[in-house]
Amino acid sequence: MTPASPSQGASTAAPDSNPTTPHGRLLTWPVIAWGLWDWGSAAFNAVITTFVFTVYLTSASFGAKADNEFALSVGLAVAGVFIALLAPVTGQRADRAGRTVFWLGVYTAAVVVISAMLFFVLPEPGYLWLGIILLGLGNVFFELASVNYNGLLSHLATKDRVGAVSGLGWGMGYLGGIVLLLILFVGFINPEVGWFGVTHENGLNVRVSMLVAAAWFGLCAVPVVVTLSGEKARRRRRALAEEELRGGERELAGLESEPTEPTEPGAPILRPESIVVSYRRLWRTLVALYRSHPEVLWFLLAAAVFRDGLAGVFTYGGIIARNTFGFSSGDVIVFAIAANVVAGVATIGLGRLDDVVGPRKVIIGALVILVVAGMLVFFLHDGGARVFWVLGMLLSACVGPAQSAARSFLARLIPEGREGEIFGLYATTGRAVSFMAPAMYGFFLWIGARLTGGGAGYWGILGIVSVLAAGLVLMARVEDPSGHISDLGD
Repeated sequence: MTPASPSQGASTAAPDSNPTTPHGRLLTWPVIAWGLWDWGSAAFNAVITTFVFTVYLTSASFGAKADNEFALSVGLAVAGVFIALLAPVTGQRADRAGRTVFWLGVYTAAVVVISAMLFFVLPEPGYLWLGIILLGLGNVFFELASVNYNGLLSHLATKDRVGAVSGLGWGMGYLGGIVLLLILFVGFINPEVGWFGVTHENGLNVRVSMLVAAAWFGLCAVPVVVTLSGEKARRRRRALAEEELRGGERELAGLESEPTEPTEPGAPILRPESIVVSYRRLWRTLVALYRSHPEVLWFLLAAAVFRDGLAGVFTYGGIIARNTFGFSSGDVIVFAIAANVVAGVATIGLGRLDDVVGPRKVIIGALVILVVAGMLVFFLHDGGARVFWVLGMLLSACVGPAQSAARSFLARLIPEGREGEIFGLYATTGRAVSFMAPAMYGFFLWIGARLTGGGAGYWGILGIVSVLAAGLVLMARVEDPSGHISDLGD
C-alpha cells in the first residue's frame, strides 16, 4: 500500500482540510459537529428500532404478538436487502459527484420525516403494516446516511487521530441514546399522565415520543451539514481562485467542455451516469480489491462477522439477564442504561489507544476479552445477578471500542474520493451476514435443550461467542493499515 498522493483530492492538498492535526486539538468544532450526528442518531437506533417503537409495534394492540414479530422480521429483512444493494452504489455516486455532505443531509432529513410519520401509527391491527413499511424505509435511509457520515471521518482527522475521533463519535452515540431514553421514559412513557398532558390512550405516549425523537435527530444533524458545507464552500472559493491564477490551464488540458465548478471542493467533475454503469464500476472496484488489496476484502469479511456478534451482545444481553440471572424488568432497564453508559465512556476513552497501537490490536484485544467473558457467563450461569453485572459491564466496555476501531480501520485505508463506495461495501457485507448471531443463538439453545432437557437459556451465549470467535480468527489474518488503498482504477 502507498499513501495517497496530493492529486487524489483537495482535502489532501489543502492545508486546512483536516481540522485536527497530529499535535493539535481533538475537540475542534467540525469534530464536535460530526459527533453530534452520532449523538442524535440514537433517536432512531435506540428509541425507534430497539427499545420503544418496535416494542410498541409488536404488542397485542396490533394483533397476535407472534404474528406481529414475524411480519416485522419480514419487513426488516426486505429493508436489509435494499440496503445491501443500494449502499455501495449510492455511496459511490455521492463520491463521484462530490456531494457527500449534501446526501448526508438528504438521507438524514428523510429519516427525520419518516420518524415523525410514525406518530400516525395507531395501536390497531390495520396500522401494523404502515408501521412496518415506515420502519423499513427509515432503516434504508438511515444506513445510506451512515455511509456518507462514516465517509467524512477521514476528512476530519489526520491518520494518527482517526481512532480518537471515531471513538468520540461512537461514544457520543451511546450516551445520546441513554439521555433521550431517560427523557422519554420520565416525560411520556412511564407516567400515567406525562408532560403536556400526554396519556397512554391510543398509544399517544409512544407516538409523541416519535415526534420528540424526530426533532432530536433533526436538530443534532444540522451542525455537521452546515459546518462541513461551509468548510467545503471556503475550500471551493480558494480552489477557484487558484484556478484563475493558473491562467487557462484547464483549457490547455482540453477540459473546457466540463463543468467549471465542482459541487464540493476536491471532487472529480463528472457527468451523471446510470445505475447500471454504477454497478459495473462497483464490480471493477471489487475485482481491483481482490487483485491488489485482498486484505481489505478479508477485513470486510472479518468485520461483518464480528460486528454481527457485537450486535448480538446487546440484542440478547437483556434476555440472558432476565431469563438466566433472574433480573426483573426494572433491573433490565437499569442494566441497559448502565451498559450503554459504560460502552460510551469506554469507546471515547479508548479511542486514543486505537491511534497509539493501531485499530487491529484494539479489535483483537476486545474480541479476546469478549470471548473469555462470554464463556464465563456460560460457566457461571448459577452465580446470580452480581456475576452478570460484573461480566455484563466487561462485555459492554469492549463492544463500542471494537465497533469504533473497525470504522477507523477503513478510514485509514480509503483513498480520497472513494469513502462512500468502500463504506457502502462495509454496510453491505454487514447486512449479508446479519443472520449469523440470531441463527447461532437459536442453534445453541436447541443443543442446550436436548442436552439438559429444557431450561437451558444460558446456552444461547455460546452462539454469540462462536460468532465473535469466528470474527477473531478472520481478523487474525488481517494486518494493520499501513497506507491508503491505491490502484483501484476509476
